Amino acid sequence: MKRSKGHRNAAAKFDRDNLYSPAEAAKLAKETNVAKFDATVEVALRLGVDPRKADQMVRGTVNLPHGTGKTARVLVFATGDRAEEARAAGADIVGADELIDEVAKGRLDFDAVVATPDLMGKVGRLGRVLGPRGLMPNPKTGTVTPAVGKAVTDIKGGKIEFRVDRHANLHFIIGKVSFGERQLIENYAAALDEVLRLKPSAAKGRYLKKITFSTSMGPGIPVDPNVTRGMTADLDA
Repeated sequence: MKRSKGHRNAAAKFDRDNLYSPAEAAKLAKETNVAKFDATVEVALRLGVDPRKADQMVRGTVNLPHGTGKTARVLVFATGDRAEEARAAGADIVGADELIDEVAKGRLDFDAVVATPDLMGKVGRLGRVLGPRGLMPNPKTGTVTPAVGKAVTDIKGGKIEFRVDRHANLHFIIGKVSFGERQLIENYAAALDEVLRLKPSAAKGRYLKKITFSTSMGPGIPVDPNVTRGMTADLDA
């Protein structure tokens, strides 16, 4: 793939054959941002799991201590008092049968979806629309719940969801280029701790095989997967 001059110049600022500490990678991610906007800083992991096996699926959520730098638009499928609770918590779109029909027809102006358990029988038919986009509500991630107000507050406050794909890759965001390096590292540490906690007992061999930091349009910076503790030490030096 032919890269832009800006991308090539950014990639020249580091050695692709070197493994950088998380603190170094956060600094480089900020320095190699080629976008003219406040780009998202993303993390990609290659895990030593076989996602084809149910007992090796890695999926979870985490509340980033410094948020994502973005206010998510949250859609809630609920009725009655729970619908009012969702609105009071700041949900952007709330509804039931009519809203389900709108989403089925292609409405996708939202970043996260929450549903009450009683509506999941109807929401379930949206799997083909929401599933491929990672938006399908799920009890394991706290998005199928009667406590819709708390779910909305968590998502608005910086809660992210991650799930390993069929190639054993896992992606999540840790903030924006405008964040300080410490904020990025503390968000990364919180997310990585949860990924490590969710390591399947059936997974054999090395769990964290490869880690990369990048911005929305920037080059991938290789990160040392062995550094899982004391990540802010370089910043304090």
